[in-house]
Amino acid sequence: MTIRAIRLEDTDDVIALSEATGLFGPSELEELRETLASFTRGALGSDHFWLGNVDRDQIVAVVYFAPEAMTRGTWNLHMIAVRPDRQRHGLGAIMLRHVEQTLRERSERLLLVETSGVPEFEGQRTFYRKNGYEEAARIRDFYALGDDKVVFLKDLADPKGC
Repeated sequence: MTIRAIRLEDTDDVIALSEATGLFGPSELEELRETLASFTRGALGSDHFWLGNVDRDQIVAVVYFAPEAMTRGTWNLHMIAVRPDRQRHGLGAIMLRHVEQTLRERSERLLLVETSGVPEFEGQRTFYRKNGYEEAARIRDFYALGDDKVVFLKDLADPKGC
């Protein structure tokens, strides 16, 4: 397996992988497609990263991360997804560690992850906790009534977070 930058020709595979997870609705998938198009055209800048984990010419996992505007050293993990048939085999953790290492090499400070607070997303919240992220904030009813935004944080300079 190889982790590499996502290319224009990967767009349909990334969207299909994202849709297969069941975590993205039609409007979110369209937004992903638009963001990928901007990235592959170079319109997002060199500090936005779309990376895929490729196994036998197939993208099996993908991440998208970028800096938080008007901060110094704070980044957002906007997306991490693993093909359903490849989940629970450590690929998500591999991708997450790759993101963290990339940011540490750039001397960045913090990595934030936002997710939903609904019961269906408990697996995602557990994943971040298992990987050393702490719940830093919760905004009630953010996405919809009864659907909180949960923000996780990892201090990239903290030796315990390695």
